[in-house]
Amino acid sequence: MVKEKEIMDFNKNDIESIASSGMDLDESSRSASFFQQDNKVLSAHSFSDDIDLISIQEALIKFPCAREYFGKSFKYLNREYPKDTEGGYFIRVKKGKTVQLPVQACLFLKKQGFKQKVHNLIIVEEGARVYLITGCAASKAAHEGFHLGVSEFFVQKGGYLNFTMIHSWKEDVSVKPVSIAMIEEGASFISNYVCLRPVREIVMYPTAVMVGQSSRVSFNSLILSHPRALQDIGARVIFKAKQTQAEIVSRAVSLGGKVIARGHLKAETEQVKAHLECRGLLISKQGTIHAVPELQTDFRDVDLSHEAAIGKISKDEIEYLCSRGFSQAEAQSIIVRGFMDIDILGLPRILKNEIKELEDKTLTGSL
Repeated sequence: MVKEKEIMDFNKNDIESIASSGMDLDESSRSASFFQQDNKVLSAHSFSDDIDLISIQEALIKFPCAREYFGKSFKYLNREYPKDTEGGYFIRVKKGKTVQLPVQACLFLKKQGFKQKVHNLIIVEEGARVYLITGCAASKAAHEGFHLGVSEFFVQKGGYLNFTMIHSWKEDVSVKPVSIAMIEEGASFISNYVCLRPVREIVMYPTAVMVGQSSRVSFNSLILSHPRALQDIGARVIFKAKQTQAEIVSRAVSLGGKVIARGHLKAETEQVKAHLECRGLLISKQGTIHAVPELQTDFRDVDLSHEAAIGKISKDEIEYLCSRGFSQAEAQSIIVRGFMDIDILGLPRILKNEIKELEDKTLTGSL
């Protein structure tokens, strides 16, 4: 549990911001918990023998597997990763174990102008199953803040990882996460992304590499773009093994911000099936949504598809709801909540209810 002395300097607004990122401070519904403020780890606890959760610095000293896997995904793709990171978490779910309660991690910006740069490493060993929810948030005092989160995921043979990232920033924070997931034979990786609060800029393009046959990947995102925000958010899946499947699904609502919804499906072998879908809803005339789908292969025996639809709320829908006693603002809010359907996230009930509550509170205050 996060100790009382560790949250003494959290005011009411900070606690609200942390909670809006999915972090449960009492940890009663979690199997492990990590909390980092700026560059300082305040809490890292595992409540299960099936999970190792410690700071990345400790893990690189304590665990040979951490040293083996640190940076490995970037080297596999011949890419450089930022070397000046400070902090981050190491999570390992042990072979064959099914973790019933979710693991949680929170990265919090507190100081004004602070540049938070972390490197996270997640290993799901053979046959293991886990839900991980990561929240990122900023204090009202964190003016002109910056966050770079480098994350590496390794889902070994037959493993299952359902990863949900909730961003709860503020209007003058810039964010640039970088992540790569390596998916082995028969493994599944589900990546959910939720961003409902204002932010200055988010640029992220996570990559999943399917290196094992019969593996599955799913990227899902719910984006609410506020005025003056830029959210360049996408996902890439690289198929290196046969009999693999993937999907990328995006839902974006612009209240005046600019959304660029990217998706890239690259089949480097045959017997691949994948679908890319983007749906956007423009609420404000000042808003922009730009869908950028990309399908790439040199093989005939693949099934790659995409679809995109961008539009505005139907006048008939508004008038119908108003005829049922709702105000125009309430009608608009109901339609947007229906459009931002959290069922696409594939979450367990405990997390689905939490995110639904966060979504309702945010949309009610935004529309």
